[in-house]
Amino acid sequence: MLLTPLKINNVSFKNRIGMSPMCQYASTDGVASDWHMVHLGARAVGGVGLIMAECTAVSPTGRISNGCAGLWNDRQADRLEPIVAFQKSFGAVTGIQISHSGRKGSAATALEGGSHLDANDPLGWETVGPVDVAFDPDGTRLWQEPRALSIPEIRDIQAQFVRSAELARDVGYDLLEVHCAHGYLLHSFLTNLVNTRADAYGGDLKSRARFLLETVEHVRAVWPEDRVLSVRLSVHDFAVGGLTLRETAQVGTWLKERGVDILDCSGGGAVPEARGAIGNRTAEQPEMAGEIRKETDLPVMAVGGVTTPEQAEHLVANHKADIVLLGREMMRNPHWAFTAAQALGAETRHVLAEQYGFFVGST
Repeated sequence: MLLTPLKINNVSFKNRIGMSPMCQYASTDGVASDWHMVHLGARAVGGVGLIMAECTAVSPTGRISNGCAGLWNDRQADRLEPIVAFQKSFGAVTGIQISHSGRKGSAATALEGGSHLDANDPLGWETVGPVDVAFDPDGTRLWQEPRALSIPEIRDIQAQFVRSAELARDVGYDLLEVHCAHGYLLHSFLTNLVNTRADAYGGDLKSRARFLLETVEHVRAVWPEDRVLSVRLSVHDFAVGGLTLRETAQVGTWLKERGVDILDCSGGGAVPEARGAIGNRTAEQPEMAGEIRKETDLPVMAVGGVTTPEQAEHLVANHKADIVLLGREMMRNPHWAFTAAQALGAETRHVLAEQYGFFVGST
């Protein structure tokens, strides 16, 4: 099952194995570097069916850090074109995740310690959110207090998502993912752990989901119907009083009505209390993806703690996931798809790129 093809709209996945979007902190002014060609290209050579580019900001202040990827101008798009073309030449479906960091932005890169940067820092900027509460106001790290967005500013950010989607479309990506997880802007509006607004974008679940749902509607209007539209959700907040699976399933149903083709099921990140829980509950996420799949009748991508081919095969064979995403394990082994084919007794000759498969593959 894991090595079988999948088709969504007019996009054909050669297998159900995907690389999860992972920040690389290798961009300058949001522009990709040679690192991205090698990092993403290696997974295409390695036989992955879907390659998700990292969390990519829709504006300079939507980045997590100064080293993060961006897609808000033509220079960024032009640099991505050959990278995408290279991946496609080896049969990989190309995906990109567009995002706004919200109150978790303006940080040093993780490679530099990830400390939060004040708005007055030469490398920092003012952060925004649903309300003016810092991510961790009582923590030892200095987290900037964000400015609560006005409704006109919400409209402006939605327009930024649309512009980024248009650029991704023209670059040639097959799959576009709107990021609504891990405490970034859209997720911070969705969860009642953060959003205590009293206007049209706060209150009950439908109102808190308004920012996300409107954004998806606008993005779907410019994203080709024959390509794939995804949303990444934190399907559980892993914190008392936060989003539950049932609520997320309801949001998934609303997203389906607005043309979303597949849900990417992650978890946590909205508040500091979720940090410890994420480490302890990551392995639960794939099972949660199966619940979301059942409740929404939408295809899902499962991610979290998957390291072995047998785990991934179980998820697909038991209808808990349509695509299995791997993060750190894909870093450890860019040829993980080949390893999986070997372990599951499948044909390996045509998993790797021909230049490798000719020598080490078998039928």
